[in-house]
Amino acid sequence: MAKEINVFNETLELWPQKAVRWRKHNVLFISDLHLGKINHFRKSGIAVPTKANDRNLEILIDLLYLTKPDRVICLGDLFHSHYNPEWEVFGEVVRNFKYISFELVLGNHDIMSKIQYNRKGILLHDILRLDPFIFTHHPMSEMAQQCYNIAGHVHPGVNLRGKGKQSLTLPCFYFGECAGLLPAFGMFTGLATIRPRKEDKIFVIVEDKIVEVTG
Repeated sequence: MAKEINVFNETLELWPQKAVRWRKHNVLFISDLHLGKINHFRKSGIAVPTKANDRNLEILIDLLYLTKPDRVICLGDLFHSHYNPEWEVFGEVVRNFKYISFELVLGNHDIMSKIQYNRKGILLHDILRLDPFIFTHHPMSEMAQQCYNIAGHVHPGVNLRGKGKQSLTLPCFYFGECAGLLPAFGMFTGLATIRPRKEDKIFVIVEDKIVEVTG
């Protein structure tokens, strides 16, 4: 299911569930789950169906069983806003995978009290450096030498056009010369269309496949 690629002389696995595994360190990276977002909208009176909440966690649980990581690191926006009951549901997932270290690189939506993260045993980072990578939520504006930045936040998507003027925007993994972007893991997140350069590497997610896009 996964596709192996080389990034900054390291082998990474791209998974169609919108995750990256660094097998060398047995770490699974995800980004922008925005758990609780649907409950946040419903609390504001917007009638949003709740099934996406359950589906996000179902996909995550399946992925944990498939990859068996030692660490799961979310690159920001794990939870969408202030506390709501969805946080307790996620806490049950953490509790049932006690052998995994769940960690969060703080994003702009991660605004709950640190007490809540401590309650669930989630380790917090402002940024995380695992050479040769620097993991952040927002893409870095300036890069350290001999390092490659991998970030979330953007929710990258790429627009594909067919010969019959068909057009489709799909979530993607993006890897440029010195920085990369992970797709948003959450289903209720939307996409931001990026305009890659010819030398960039783009991998779109098509159902259960990872497909490299060129040209």
